Amino acid sequence: MSQQIDFGQLIAAAGDAVVVSDADGAIVVWNPAAERIFGYTPAEALGQSLDLITPERQRQRHWDGYAKTMRTGITRYGADVLRVPALHKDGRSLSIAFTVGLLHGADDTVVGVAAIIRDETKRWGDERQMRQRIAELEARVA
Repeated sequence: MSQQIDFGQLIAAAGDAVVVSDADGAIVVWNPAAERIFGYTPAEALGQSLDLITPERQRQRHWDGYAKTMRTGITRYGADVLRVPALHKDGRSLSIAFTVGLLHGADDTVVGVAAIIRDETKRWGDERQMRQRIAELEARVA
């Protein structure tokens, strides 16, 4: 390819949220899709902890795993899609699905985590309604 790719433009154009956090869990990249999904502007999100979008009941587990990943350089979520609850700025719950990639420094230590995130709140709600409807129909037939 003869033209250089503008990776900033690529991240900005992505339809899924691109959220990058440093080794301490502070947000350092927050694209327009992240703003659309979570409601926070870049000015509100950049430099903040991932607690901004992590429900309180999930935080201990999240930070335990994050610290282990930073220490070992290994994540079990690299290729697997992880589905978890998240928080919107207005306080409502979201259902998100994401993959993560580890970012390494020159000495090969992990310096951050890049997450590609999709809002699946509507799909999750639709599936829950469908499961309820199936259960109701099965109960009528039985």
